[in-house]
Amino acid sequence: MDSIKANDSIIHFNNNCYNSLNEHLKNNNFSKIFILVDDNTHRFCLSILLEKIETTITIEIIEIESGEENKNIDTCVGVWNTLSELNADRKSLMINVGGGVVTDLGGFVACTFKRGIAYINVPTTLLSMVDASVGGKTGVDLEALKNQIGVISNPDLVLIDTKHLDTLPKNQMRSGLAEMLKHGLITGETYWNKFLNLSKLSLDDLDQLIYESVVIKKNVVVTDPTEQGLRKTLNFGHTLGHAIESYFLSNPNKTSLLHGEAIVVGMILACYISSELVNFPKQQTLAIKELFTNYYGKVNIDESEYGDIIKLLKYDKKNNHGNVNFVLLEAIGKTKIDCIVPEKIIIDALKYYTR
Repeated sequence: MDSIKANDSIIHFNNNCYNSLNEHLKNNNFSKIFILVDDNTHRFCLSILLEKIETTITIEIIEIESGEENKNIDTCVGVWNTLSELNADRKSLMINVGGGVVTDLGGFVACTFKRGIAYINVPTTLLSMVDASVGGKTGVDLEALKNQIGVISNPDLVLIDTKHLDTLPKNQMRSGLAEMLKHGLITGETYWNKFLNLSKLSLDDLDQLIYESVVIKKNVVVTDPTEQGLRKTLNFGHTLGHAIESYFLSNPNKTSLLHGEAIVVGMILACYISSELVNFPKQQTLAIKELFTNYYGKVNIDESEYGDIIKLLKYDKKNNHGNVNFVLLEAIGKTKIDCIVPEKIIIDALKYYTR
């Protein structure tokens, strides 16, 4: 697969990854290399990278705990302190090996340490390959509120080696697939139709679908790198999806949801709202709901929890002037951004999902 240029980054795939990495190391005078991993990628993925690196530059490994609950400023402080203790300087390179938590947090740490050091992302989950790998969004959560602190800054390289998916649990694969489904809904039926029989998708199908998904996101972020218009369409399903994810993350009586699990709920809700406000076909909303719930199951949301979820909407990053802004669908591949949605419609959407 050909490499993809996305603004200041180049995204390489499979066999191209390591040749490009070694060429990059040869052509840049890096003083030290710091590889950021979590406990999972330290165990399953780090050895693949270390076997392929050809360099005499000193390599240090920094490990953080896995999980969305560790994507916070406290973890950043720990990594910043470790970088200082290991004498990192402005010519150091950080390589982030992991899912979206590691690449988002590692990118933010790199962008802010000594006002910015170079970094490379090695996404190891399906979600991070098709979502976090492209677009330069870095950052961390503010307590349970998703991605409240961060900057947009592109890595030098993104290395997508789909061999990393061999050790990924099924629920993590389903979580990543949710973002690919979103790309289909906002882009058009050619890509969307490839997912209409989810149970028959195999690992052999994935390489090409991942590549297409990265191209879709790349085309959006190159056109609108700072999210002034078109890039907002990538937030389809994320307004309520993030609120639900945050609610489950902060509530001790709930089992936390993976990002994709919450976004699937958010997309069903957004389709219902679209059918009420911008004439998205009701039959298509029902078909999407059935497709998603048959594959992902249904998240248990009690009516007594609706109010707490709705309160979290005020923290959504797309908000402005006190308004909660939704991305809606007029048709598959035709989005409408900055939509204001009455609270009653949101409640009706939650009821539609839960019944």
